Amino acid sequence: MKLSRTVAYAVRATLQLAQLQSEGPVPCSHLASTGKMPERFLLQILRNLVTHGILRSTRGVDGGYALVRPADQISLLEVIEAIEGPYDQSLELGDGLTDDAQNQLREAFLQVTSNTRTQLEAIKLSQLLTPPAM
Repeated sequence: MKLSRTVAYAVRATLQLAQLQSEGPVPCSHLASTGKMPERFLLQILRNLVTHGILRSTRGVDGGYALVRPADQISLLEVIEAIEGPYDQSLELGDGLTDDAQNQLREAFLQVTSNTRTQLEAIKLSQLLTPPAM
């Protein structure tokens, strides 16, 4: 499974927000500089996450972005699908296989996709955070 750079930035930004959740809204410029991400590109990603109900944005001097829900209620699948759309692995096989072989291969890929979706749904942002140093 290969994720796009856009998804990588979305995950990175949501994890940063999860770590800073108690500090209120975080400006895009702070997320971009801390995460070494291009600010204009990140702004588009953050807007998309707002549209999909993962983040909220606050305008003004003290404005920025924050998670809508606690990090233990937002799955990795939600973030991926907010950026890439529904996660499914469709497979175009073309000619050269019997109908039976094509059906079996499609069924195998459907099972893999279903398992992957289940696993990504089970991974919450809070599980990906680094525990505070003691």
